[in-house]
Amino acid sequence: MDRDMRRDFANRDELVAYLREQFPEAAKRDNNISEIRGGHQVAKKALQKVKPKRYEKTRNFIKGDVTRLSPYLRHGVLSLREARNFVLGKVNSDDDAAKLINEFGWRDYWQRLYFKLGNGIWEDREEYKTGYSVAEYAPELPEEIREGNTELNCIDSFSRQLRETGYLHNHMRMWMAAYIVHWRRIRWQAGAKWFLEHLLDGDPASNNMSWQWVASTFSHKPYFFNRENLERYTEGVYCKECSLKGKCDFEGSYEELEEKLFPKKEFTRKPNSQSWQKGKKKRR
Repeated sequence: MDRDMRRDFANRDELVAYLREQFPEAAKRDNNISEIRGGHQVAKKALQKVKPKRYEKTRNFIKGDVTRLSPYLRHGVLSLREARNFVLGKVNSDDDAAKLINEFGWRDYWQRLYFKLGNGIWEDREEYKTGYSVAEYAPELPEEIREGNTELNCIDSFSRQLRETGYLHNHMRMWMAAYIVHWRRIRWQAGAKWFLEHLLDGDPASNNMSWQWVASTFSHKPYFFNRENLERYTEGVYCKECSLKGKCDFEGSYEELEEKLFPKKEFTRKPNSQSWQKGKKKRR
């Protein structure tokens, strides 16, 4: 029979100490404590800060006006209906909130798909569209990626942020996933499991199907990027301090990278940047 957990604590430090004591294996695996705060009051404050029109225009930029609602939606602190209604009540025209409402819709879709597929979300829904077979992808995630020791400043920074904060901007998730699956040729399941170990908003449905979209097992082509794309949406912050700038894995045009990454496969269309959560039509 499960015992009741304590709910009253004098301060956050006391809560953290209690949770480490109750879940020693989890604490041993990762001792970082995220600064993201929980609770409905905090969630409501986050919701009140949402700027739908700014979200549409800037969400792809690392410093853009993203909502940061995902942890609260993931754990049911906020409902999609509550978030949707608040956003629609904040704009003069529904069109001003269309992009954000669209993202809520995709989250709902992933949940419905999860309800239908169950553990099937861990299986390739389609074959890879990369020219490679499943057997040609490694099943495990290398330690240098987990620990942030690849020498690629952007990838290593994303890895540290994932572990230390429990959160990554949507674009960072896409870049990291593309690097793992296409540059390192590792099965998407390995990366998806790693994300779920750390993300406070780690929802199996949105997480897994988005990884499958990047991998091309739930889309018509793989998602990948180049340094120009990375620099544009990060203001070059990672490239400026990277010892590999000018000779990193992401240098070159999309056509050049396409030939390098997928030599067995012919493509007729350029890749376009799309949302981690959306996984369908053109997004970035």
